[in-house]
Amino acid sequence: MIARRQWESAAEVFLCSGYPTQLTLSLVLAAFIAPQDGNGSISLLYLALVSALDTVALLALIVWLIRRRGETLRGVLFGHQPLTRGIGVGLAIAPLLVVGVSALMWTLRGLWPGLQTVPDNPLEGLAGSTTGAVVMLVVSLIAGGVREEVQRGFLLHRFRHDLGGPVVGLLLTSLSFGLGHVIQGQDAMITTAVLGALWGIIFLRRRSITPTIVSHAVFNGTQVLAAFLQRAYGISG
Repeated sequence: MIARRQWESAAEVFLCSGYPTQLTLSLVLAAFIAPQDGNGSISLLYLALVSALDTVALLALIVWLIRRRGETLRGVLFGHQPLTRGIGVGLAIAPLLVVGVSALMWTLRGLWPGLQTVPDNPLEGLAGSTTGAVVMLVVSLIAGGVREEVQRGFLLHRFRHDLGGPVVGLLLTSLSFGLGHVIQGQDAMITTAVLGALWGIIFLRRRSITPTIVSHAVFNGTQVLAAFLQRAYGISG
């Protein structure tokens, strides 16, 4: 029985890792919408549709898998702490994450310049116009702040109970989170992996995704705003 449960959990982790759903949707949509625009950059429409559809698919899959085992969303993802407390924690740590990640990024670029394998972040480039910034803001809040934290919480829950414990889960999910952002450069990949580990630790300690969703949303929103101001008005942070 234990072995079967572990195999089921491993299969669920793979299905909800983000790679199967994103790859499938990317290939399907590529048959109807060009992944790149006329300048060779990522198509804003293509990115938005892949992100939106992947969010719906992944959240539906996670909800189904949780209920399939007789678990509850509150028990797995939100714990029993007051919602307001989780929101407060998320708002409090968001500025620390923004400052800390910026410092880490500049440190990496200063010590190992070769890690900046992408001169211009392609995702930041999409936020250069008002329309692009609005679309990227929605994508970053929903696909990033909500989807990724629900995903992280679910995966860590499965690791904690069935697949080697929370430390193993934290290491693997953080590595996967970083690799998922390799398109933004190796420096961004390392920084994102560290950021994912911090959000994972917060979830494991608080037993709730509320503070991670809030802090992730604020962090992403800040990044989009900074990219828009820099691209549109030449204001750098």
